[in-house]
Amino acid sequence: MEYVYAALMLHKLKKEITEENVTSIVKASGAEVNEAKVKSLVASLADVNIEDAIKAAPVAAAPAAAAAAPAAEGGEGKKEEKKDKAADGKKEEAAMEGLSSLFG
Repeated sequence: MEYVYAALMLHKLKKEITEENVTSIVKASGAEVNEAKVKSLVASLADVNIEDAIKAAPVAAAPAAAAAAPAAEGGEGKKEEKKDKAADGKKEEAAMEGLSSLFG
């Protein structure tokens, strides 16, 4: 995951996503660098328009009002809260699948 974050950081800073740049960011984070993963990531991103991919990625955000509503209802809130957490987990999984498709 740190390699993807490094690539996203480089993109945000409008820097070129190269093996050297990704490696330096991962090293700066304190993580151990796997050169094979760096090469794979850079090769995978060569033909990807990251800006378009970010815009197309689904966003999973739970509204604050929906989280506050079960607490106000009392006893029924716990049952609904469990359902909401399950639904949020599915949304998060879908979002992660979308991100993983970006990077091979």
